[in-house]
Amino acid sequence: MDDVEIARALHVLFVAHWIGGVAFVTLVALPLARSCADAGKGWALFEAIERRFAAQVRVSIPLAGATGLWMAWRLDLWGLFASPAFWWMDAMVLLWALFMVIVFVIEPLAHGRIAAMAAEAPAALLVRLSRAHRVLLAAGIVTILGAVAGAHGGVFG
Repeated sequence: MDDVEIARALHVLFVAHWIGGVAFVTLVALPLARSCADAGKGWALFEAIERRFAAQVRVSIPLAGATGLWMAWRLDLWGLFASPAFWWMDAMVLLWALFMVIVFVIEPLAHGRIAAMAAEAPAALLVRLSRAHRVLLAAGIVTILGAVAGAHGGVFG
C-alpha cells in the first residue's frame, strides 16, 4: 500500500464515522428524545448522546479533511474542482467546511443560547434540531452518493 491508498482508506473511515454518526443522531437519538413524555428528559438524553458524539467528530472531521487534502495534493487534483463533472469534489469540501464551522465555531458560541432554549422549551428545540439534522444528513448522503459514483465513472460523475 502506498500513502495515497492509506489516505483513501483512512478518509473513508473518517467520513463513515462522521456521517454515520450524523445518521444515528438524526434517525435514532433525536426521534428517541422527541418521543419522551417529559421533554426535559428527552433533551437530557439527546444532550448526553450528542456530547459523546461531538467529542468524537472533533477528531474525525478534521482527519477527513486532512486525508482529503493529502490525496488532492499528492494526486494533483486541483483542476478537477473547476470541472462540473466533478461537482462532488466541491460538495465534499463544502460539506466538510460547513461541519467544521458548525462543530468548532457555531456550537461553542451558541452553547449558552441553546442551553437557555432547552430550559425554556426543550420540545421546540428538539424539533428544530431534528429539522437541521435531516438537512445535514441529506447533504451528506447526496455528497457520498455523488463521490462514490463519480469516483468510479458512474452516472453522477
